[in-house]
Amino acid sequence: MLESRRNLMLACALSALAGYVDGIGFLHLGGLFVSFMSGNSTRMGVSLAAGNWSAAGEALGLIALFVLGAACGSLIVLGRGQQSQSRLLLIEALLLAAAALLYAFGLDRLAIAAIVLAMGLENAVFQIEGGSGLGLTYVTGALVKVGQLIAAALTGGAPFGWLPNLLLWAALVAGGVFGALAYHWINLAAIWFAAGFALALGGHVAATAKRKD
Repeated sequence: MLESRRNLMLACALSALAGYVDGIGFLHLGGLFVSFMSGNSTRMGVSLAAGNWSAAGEALGLIALFVLGAACGSLIVLGRGQQSQSRLLLIEALLLAAAALLYAFGLDRLAIAAIVLAMGLENAVFQIEGGSGLGLTYVTGALVKVGQLIAAALTGGAPFGWLPNLLLWAALVAGGVFGALAYHWINLAAIWFAAGFALALGGHVAATAKRKD
């Protein structure tokens, strides 16, 4: 899936977008995530052990919204042809723009809900019929592949087969840096930049798909 240059560039752009949004969400929620549900699951477990039901419920709510977003993304993408990716990115951009508007009206909780739905949705961008697609808002799997492909390279495999997955990780980290800086500058209004970036990516994907037709 990351073999083609086009897919690798799009995946890295989307991973950077996810890191940017997650950095903002992490700071706004005080340690919870809007795209990294493994972290939220651990926080939920720790909160349950401590009897902190309200924190556990908050983490569970974020997880449920993310799963809902992933399900909606799959419904949009599967069986919809070449334009499904651009359609999905347009909806993601609209959700992020809606989040920024909701924040402007003082509706922070609804803004976070829209952001989490958008992050779940994004993971369907590379989904194909019968497959689970490529995780774009979390990179644990990418780091596992880096280790596995380094081992393969040391035993006669492709010498740089691990590089695309490392780039995916680096893109998410870079996005997180810019997200944190933007949040310290203008708080949750920084989501406007994410909405614009998602819209630009959707337009680019739509244009390249038309050239292929």
